[in-house]
Amino acid sequence: MREWAAEVTVDAALARQLIGEQFPDLELSSLRLLGQGWDMTVWLVDDQWVFRFPRRQMVIRGLENEIAYLPELASSLPLPIPNPTHLGQPSAEYRWPFYGARFLPGRELAEAELDDAARIALARPLAEFLRALHASSLDAELPVDPVRRADMTFRVPKTRERMVELEGLGLWQAPPAAHDVVDAAVELAPPEPAAVVHGALHLRHLLVDDGGQPTAVIDWIDLSRNNRGVDLVLYWSVLPPQGRRVFREAYGPIADEELLTARILSLFLCGTLAVYGHHEGMPALKREALAGLDRTVLAG
Repeated sequence: MREWAAEVTVDAALARQLIGEQFPDLELSSLRLLGQGWDMTVWLVDDQWVFRFPRRQMVIRGLENEIAYLPELASSLPLPIPNPTHLGQPSAEYRWPFYGARFLPGRELAEAELDDAARIALARPLAEFLRALHASSLDAELPVDPVRRADMTFRVPKTRERMVELEGLGLWQAPPAAHDVVDAAVELAPPEPAAVVHGALHLRHLLVDDGGQPTAVIDWIDLSRNNRGVDLVLYWSVLPPQGRRVFREAYGPIADEELLTARILSLFLCGTLAVYGHHEGMPALKREALAGLDRTVLAG
C-alpha cells in the first residue's frame, strides 16, 4: 500500500449527498473533481465552491485549524487563501468534518511550465506573502512542528531514504552537492518555533495564473508555529539564482540555518512529489519536482 493511500475516499455520489443534505441552499447543478492528494479529496461545486474532504484521520486536527483560523489570517495576507464558510459536520455517512470555501482560480506551479523570467517575477510577491505570514500576530493555539519538518533527527534520515528511492526508480541520482546539504543539516540545532507558518508550501500549494503571477495559497493542513525556514522550500525548488536575490530583497534577512532547513526540505518534498507523480501518472508534477531537485542543489 502506498504511503499516500486514503482511509476514506469521498466519491461523486457521496460528495453530492453530503453537500446536498447539509447545504440545501447550494444548487449543486455541477460537481467536478478538482483534485486529490495525500490528505484531501477536493470537489468543485457549481464552479464557485470548493469542498475539502479528509482522506485520513491524522489530518482532522489540521482541518479544524483551517476552519478556526483561516478566516482571521486571510485578512492580513497579500494573497488569497481559503476562507471556510460552509462547515460540514460528521454524520453516519461520513465520520469526519469537512468544509466549503469560495473557489480560488489558478493552476498548480507544476502545470504552469514557467520560464526563468516568470520565475524571477514570482519571487517578489512570494516573498511579500511570506513576510506578512511570518510577521502575523495570529492569536491561536497552533501545534509546534506537527510533522517534524524542522526536526533533523527525523528529517535527515527521511531525506536520505527518499534519495535512495529516487535512484532505485531511475528518476534522479543525487549528486555530491545534495549529499553535502543532507550532511550539513545533521548539525542543525532544534529551532525556536518563532513564526506562524503554512508548513507545507511546496509545488502543489501555490497557485499561479497563465503569466505565472501568484493567485492563491491553498492547503493549510500543516498551519503551525515553526522556524521560518520550513516555508522557504520554493525559494530553492522554483526560483533561479537571480530570483532568490529578488526574494531576499523583498523578504528581508534570512539566517543561514533557515536557508539550510529550507534546502533539505526542498530535497525531501521535491523527491516525495516526484515519486508521487511517477506512481500516480502525473507527468507535469513529476517533471517539475525533478527540476526542483536540480535547482535545489544549485548554489546561489
